[in-house]
Amino acid sequence: MAMSEIYNTLPSIAPQPRGYGKCKDENAYFFICDYLPINHELPNPERLGKKLAELHKMSQSPTGKFGFHCTTFDGKLPLNTTWDSNWTSFFTRLVRDVYKLDVEVNGFWKELDDAMQVTFDKLIPRLLDPLTANGRTIKPCLIHGDLWESNIGTDQRTGEVYIFDACSYYAHNEKEIAIWRCEHHNMTEEAYRLEYLENFPKSEPTNEFEDRGRLYAVETLLINSAHFPGSVTRQRALNELNYLINKYVS
Repeated sequence: MAMSEIYNTLPSIAPQPRGYGKCKDENAYFFICDYLPINHELPNPERLGKKLAELHKMSQSPTGKFGFHCTTFDGKLPLNTTWDSNWTSFFTRLVRDVYKLDVEVNGFWKELDDAMQVTFDKLIPRLLDPLTANGRTIKPCLIHGDLWESNIGTDQRTGEVYIFDACSYYAHNEKEIAIWRCEHHNMTEEAYRLEYLENFPKSEPTNEFEDRGRLYAVETLLINSAHFPGSVTRQRALNELNYLINKYVS
């Protein structure tokens, strides 16, 4: 569903989906798309930034809300993509459910839990409510949802960049590129974010862009922690939250 939504919005950014369904003889599912001769070297920042911004700009939420019409999965784990007209409440629910998945795998950690409660009650509203204050609006944009280097490929014949293996939903576009802040991925060079911003400028207030990115990255860190028990990403999520809480809440 996610890849079809991306392809139907901007065919030049994704291989064409051909079919999907449940396997006959086992509890598994299949997905078939066009074959592309791609390599998995780090993508060209300029090409990726331009094409990704085009996807975000062209996309139109069918409900005008944030979310998606079905549950999408980041790896093996489900995301809460229930439609919501308010980005602050959508993101709060998304992160709350991801945090629950992390606790189920890694157990309760009081220091992290204390930070998460402050995050839900105070930090998320403080950083995200200004996006729609004073008459501002943010468009629900179709995002890939897990856009790291292994889900991006470059066509060896044309040099064009393609994305795949999405867990899409309609979101604030800056959520997409916050994943490139996370140290457990390789696309941490600032050039990727800068090239994207050349094509899709920062939301207002622009002076809080970096800190919104830190907050958005926490969701990526926590779901990675839920996939890989004992991963350093759990501590990194706490580090980001402590920095933001000290700056905006304490």
